[in-house]
Parts: sequence; C-alpha cells; structure tokens
Amino acid sequence: MTNADAAGDAAQPSPATATLERIVDPVITVADGTVTYANDAAREAFDLEDGEDALGDVLEESHHLMAEIDETTVGTSRQVALDGTQYDGRIHRAESGATVIFESRATTAPVDDTASGTSDSQHVKLTRDRAVKERALEEAPVGISISDPAREDNPLVYINDAYQEITGYSYDDVVGRNCRLLQGEDSDPDAIAEMAAAIDEDRPVTVELKNYRKDGSEFWNEVTIAPVRNESGSVTHYVGFQNDITARKEAELALERRTAELEYLLERVEGLIQDVTTAVAGAADRSTLEREVCDRIAAEAAYDDVWIGERNPATGTIDVRAGAGETPDSISTDTAHPAAEALSTGDIARGTLADDAGSADDATTTEATHAAYPLTYNEIEYGVLSVRTVAGQDIGDREAVIFSALARAIASGINARETSRVLTTDAVVAVDLELTDPAVAPVGLAGEADCRLEYRRSAHHPGAETTDSDETTATLFTATGATAETITDAADSLADINCRVVVKHDDDAECLIELSGGTDIVSWLSERGVRVTAIDCEDGRGTLSLEIPRSANVRSIIEALEERHPGTDVRSFQQRDRTGETRQEFVARLEDNLTDRQLTVLQRAYLGGYFDWPRPVTGEDLAQSMNVSRPTFHEHLRTAEAKLCRAFFDGE
Repeated sequence: MTNADAAGDAAQPSPATATLERIVDPVITVADGTVTYANDAAREAFDLEDGEDALGDVLEESHHLMAEIDETTVGTSRQVALDGTQYDGRIHRAESGATVIFESRATTAPVDDTASGTSDSQHVKLTRDRAVKERALEEAPVGISISDPAREDNPLVYINDAYQEITGYSYDDVVGRNCRLLQGEDSDPDAIAEMAAAIDEDRPVTVELKNYRKDGSEFWNEVTIAPVRNESGSVTHYVGFQNDITARKEAELALERRTAELEYLLERVEGLIQDVTTAVAGAADRSTLEREVCDRIAAEAAYDDVWIGERNPATGTIDVRAGAGETPDSISTDTAHPAAEALSTGDIARGTLADDAGSADDATTTEATHAAYPLTYNEIEYGVLSVRTVAGQDIGDREAVIFSALARAIASGINARETSRVLTTDAVVAVDLELTDPAVAPVGLAGEADCRLEYRRSAHHPGAETTDSDETTATLFTATGATAETITDAADSLADINCRVVVKHDDDAECLIELSGGTDIVSWLSERGVRVTAIDCEDGRGTLSLEIPRSANVRSIIEALEERHPGTDVRSFQQRDRTGETRQEFVARLEDNLTDRQLTVLQRAYLGGYFDWPRPVTGEDLAQSMNVSRPTFHEHLRTAEAKLCRAFFDGE
C-alpha cells in the first residue's frame, strides 16, 4: 500500500498524515481487521508492498494483536507487550478502528529479561516514559530543533510544531538544512560567530539575534543551543530552543532610543538653559535681552537661524527685533510660517519649510524644521521666538517642551523690563477706557451703593502672619453720594469684595474707603507695566486712565483687558511725554504753596525733633520759641502737613 493510498489518493497529505510520516516508530491504522494506513517506518519495518493489507501479514508471529485491540476500551489507549516480536505496542482505540504505534524494545530496554532483570512491566513503563517525552517535545511552547553533527553541515533532523509556528517553515522545508536558513542581512554577525564558536567547542550558548520567517518578515529570536551526549560523553546531536522575543526586544530598543535621545538632549540643552536664563536675568534692557538670547541659541550646532519678532498691527507683519543667522526683516502674519501660526493660536507651531541652500545660480534647496514659540506673560503678548534647525535635524517633543519653558522665561524677562520702564520713561501712551464690568470692584460697588468712587492710591498690606507671601493689595477711594453704612452694606452684598471705612466725616457726606478682594484691576495692570493714573466710577460705569510705556505692546495689553472685562471701550488714545520734575522743582513748588509761617513751623518741628520718638521737645516748647500760642502752632503745622501730603500723593 502506498502513501497515496493511505492518504486517500490526495495530492497532498493531510496535516495528520504528515505528522505520522515524521514519527520514526512504525505506525498503522486498523479498521475491521484490515490495515488502512502504514507510515514509512511501518512499511520499511514490515516490508509491506502494495496490496498487502491483512493484519496477519503485518505481524505473522503476533496473531493475538486483533484480540488486544478488541479488548481496548473505545476512547482509551493502552500499552501491550507483543510476545515473540521486538516491539511493544500502544493501542489508541476509536469507534471506527484503532491506531497502533510500535516501539522497539531495543531502544527502550534490554530484551534479555534474564540478563537485565527487567520485567515486562518495566518495559511498558520505559516505553510510556518515552512517549511522554515525545509528546512534551511536540507540545512545548518554544521552538525545538535537533541537528546531527555527524552529517555534512550539521543539518536539522527534527523540529516541533512551535518551531513551525514561530518561523513559518514546515518540517519538509527545514529537515536536511542547516539552521542558518533563518538568518538574513540584519542578523548580528557577532551573535552568529558566538554560536559557531560554541558548537566548535561543544558547549551550550544563548544569544539574541534578528531572524527571518519563511515569508521574509523579521522577528527577534532568543536561541539556545546545547550539545547532546551519549553514554561515553561524545556529542551525538545538538538541540536548539527558539523563543520569539520580538515584543520584549522592541520595547528594550525603544527604551534605549528614548534614553539615548534624552541624554543627547540634556547634554545639548543643559548649557543652553543656563545661559539663556542668565541672559534673561542679567540683560539691562529688552533689546539686549533679545539679542543675547538669539546669539546663544544660534551658537548651538543644531540651530542656524534664530530670531525674535513682534506683531505690527499697522502693516500686518511680524517685524524681527533681534536675530542670529539668516533672519528676515519681517514676515506677513498671513503667511504659512510657524511664527505666524504661533501668534495666531498662542501655542507652539512647527513646520518643515524649503530654504535656499545654494547661490542665486543654484536652485538646490534643503528642508529644515522651523519651530515657533509665543512669548506671552500674564496674558500679554510680547512677540514670538522662531528657531530653525540645520538640514536633516528635527525638534522633538521633549526639545519643544524645553523651548516652551525658555520662551516663558524670555517673556517674563521682557515683562520685567517693560514694567520697570513705567517708572523711568517719559514716552508713554495715555489711554482712557470706559468699564462696565461689575466684577471690577469699584464699578460694581458704585453701582450697588449708588455713589461715586474716586481712586486715590493702592497700598500693600501683609497678611495675618505678616509674611510677604500673605501680602494683599488694597485700593483707597474717596466715596461721595452715599453714607458709609450704605456703602459697607452694598459691599457685603457683593461676592468677594471687602470694604473698610478708613475715615468718615462728621456730616457723612464723604468718606475714605479701602477696597480689597474681587477683581483688582490696578494690580493686574501694574504687573503688566501699566500705571493707573485715575479711576472714576459712578452709576455702574467707570472711567479708567492709564499710562503705558510707548515701547510696550499697547495693542496686546488693551486686547487682554477687553477680553478680561467684556464691555470695555477705548475712549481716547494719545502718545505724549509724561511731565516730570526734579527734586529741586518739587521742593520749590511746595515752598510756593506754603505760607512763611507754615514753612517755619514745619522746619522748626522737623529740626527740633518733634517727629522723633520719644519727642525731645513738645508743641508747647516750639510755640513759645516762636512767640505764638500752642493752638496756633498746631493749626499751622497741620495745614503744612496736609499740603506736603497732597504734593506727594496727588501731585498738587
């Protein structure tokens, strides 16, 4: 009977038949006393020819095998000793027939029971153990292969099912070939050499290398090769174990790449962060700060064009204030450039733009990554930082985060310079605004109490623990048109607003109040370099007068204020020079405002130590020295003090 007969004349053997053909022991299947299939090992062992299908023809000396099959319960298997033969048999019984696997006693135990002392039951046990080991090899979750070094090129002689699943190669594809068939162009030559050396030295080895499946796809293989020795210690075979570690290896390689990227990034930007921070902290003015920042960033080999620009609403462009490299003079806010996008969205913008890389006669271009970071602090826009990398470089996410932090530091430094200019510059933009947002404390209170509030000054108060971190800001207003009680009751009805009466006049027609909490518009503007010169609130509306340094981004400040307080309307907008006076001019103006007697009283009190504590002199002593009564002295002194305070606080 032929293989084709056994497989039902199929063009290709079934998976089950192909598996049986790889078993080295004889295997037959029997139905109704007739052999329906015999593998290659059975046909060779029993010298079967086509047409020989009777059970008796297979084992002429063992006619009781059919009886053993009949005695085997359907759905079970059992081991039997076939007397008079060199085989033990394992019978697997099904309803339609049985499969018999013949196992030679010569490979499991001595046949000469008398000489060896091995009983039939021991033979059965040894045979059973061997079957268990074979099943373990076949069902192992790792790929297992066996090679024969006695044959040329040490070919594979066995692979299990897991090997086929991992590699995609079938038994017929690999048996007779060296295991190097899994290697390819990206297989590590060092790992291959290590395996070869271990085989030459008859020692075990484990390596990890990239292998290739039958379909050409890559996978990472953890390969362990170990020699198998006989009783005399000679190597007869090599056993190999293949474990697909692609998921773990890819995770390890990804971690290595991220670590290398981070180390490279830290090495590159560590000095950059320190130097940019130093430039921000140490620059005397905004222009110097911007120039030094651009020069330092451009000094890094990875960047070849760095500039800081500012929006120009009049021209619809971003004008470059400072730069290093081949920087433009300006770009349109409508162009497809990351700087324009960053100012439009208020967020990081990145893009790849073609840049001229040659002369005017050379049309060669390269692509470089541009990244832009808005310079914003306290909701005020101070421009944009644009960075271009050299060709072939990119700005990764981690690098972008670092540059975002640098952009915030730069914006903070610019804000500090602009805020300081409020106190020193005479070139200002005077802006008058009308507010209707009741969230602004004086606007809301004036409307609720039906009174008029006129801004006097802001003062800082330490918190309960008298620490700087607890410091709060309070604003002083003169209130008219309502009683002090009405005003405090109105403040109590408003959320988050605290009102304290500082001075109440006897006729209760006017009082000085202190407001805190709520929306403190004076502090908010001060943090952005804006000086509040006047606030006048009545009937739920407020007029706000501001002075903004002419060099500041006035448009951005006004837009931020309008967004913060809906309904804000600009009533006037004027550039002017702030009027100022020297110390001598201030003194001269004050002396002109004092009478001779008031100036004399003020000088006598100051020089005589009247304002010291404890006082070395009394008001009565000073009055006597001037030949005036004590009440007259104090009247002139109080009037002089009032004029001095008005000159200092109100500029009168």
